[in-house]
Amino acid sequence: MSEENRLTKLDRLESQSIFIIREAYKSFKNIGMLWSIGKDSTVLLWLAKKAFFGHIPFELIHIDTNYKIPEMITYRDALAKELKLRLVVGQNKKALAEKRTFVDGLDRITCCKELKTIPLRQTLDGIGARRVYDPNRDVWEEAETAEPYNAVIVGVRSDEEGSRSKERVFSARDEKSEWDASAQPPELWNLYKTEFAPKTHVRVHPLLDWTELNVWEYIEKEKIPTISVYYNQGNGKRYRSLGCYPCTSPVDSDAHNPKEIIEELISGKFRNIAERSGRAQDIDGGGTLETLRKEGYM
Repeated sequence: MSEENRLTKLDRLESQSIFIIREAYKSFKNIGMLWSIGKDSTVLLWLAKKAFFGHIPFELIHIDTNYKIPEMITYRDALAKELKLRLVVGQNKKALAEKRTFVDGLDRITCCKELKTIPLRQTLDGIGARRVYDPNRDVWEEAETAEPYNAVIVGVRSDEEGSRSKERVFSARDEKSEWDASAQPPELWNLYKTEFAPKTHVRVHPLLDWTELNVWEYIEKEKIPTISVYYNQGNGKRYRSLGCYPCTSPVDSDAHNPKEIIEELISGKFRNIAERSGRAQDIDGGGTLETLRKEGYM
């Protein structure tokens, strides 16, 4: 595909995603956006800025497992301060205190449930402690409860992992945030269902039609600042997908910038290798995270 055609496709994807973000903000009373610090959710953050002319009118939500790659937290806090983002950080402190983690002997899938699914559900429901960054005063504060979110915008792509290909742009969860893939509404001709029964929780996926290649092309085109661990820092390795450091392995790569990553994806070593091949919990889950996603996982 020529450079001109790729850019035309990026323009179309950008317009579609911005439309979805605006539609979601208009349709739900209290909406937030998940920010995992990775490339996809950072592109989503960039699109949200464009959608609202530089201002992001909703809270960003990050679930901190306490085992994220350290550079991710440094990058998160610096960007939140620079862009004046209201950031909500949820964490399962009880599980960490009781050592219910993979590091302490738990299996990876159960660890994901304890450190990701449970705190995500609690944060979306408005229960459980969380830390909140107030950009106006440049301070972090502890909060015990908050108003529940009716919906949350997520940087999920259908090509990333098997169960995510079953998602809809506006994806309904029940009041426990549980997901039934077979009960999702049809979405034809870009007509989206935005009205749901009371107590339904909705996940909104503006990047569903994007691919890993599209994301990196957009990062290159827009010069979006991304975390340094995506690039070879001189040791011949970089991270292709980000997660908790005990369960995420870097890949061998000489790519130092987005352009070189794009080359690897188009004709290089990663052309036919799954993006999340370095994520051990996917392997432990039988190659799919559908069981966890049914319980409310991202």
